Amino acid sequence: MNLFRSEEHVHRWLDGRQPGITLSLGKLSELANAWWSDRLNADWRPRSRNDGQAILTTLGLVGDFWTLP
Repeated sequence: MNLFRSEEHVHRWLDGRQPGITLSLGKLSELANAWWSDRLNADWRPRSRNDGQAILTTLGLVGDFWTLP
């Protein structure tokens, strides 16, 4: 994971290469919160693939890259 201060910075860093997936820091924060906010609960259990996929879909993270195996 790389953090950049702007889309312009991303494009300079890529130097003509095709970009991969980019997320805003806000969206990354939403994802981290949705994925891990219950991690310290005493009854926490790893989520199922379907539950994980539902989190991604709810956040608008869809497409081949975001399809869990």
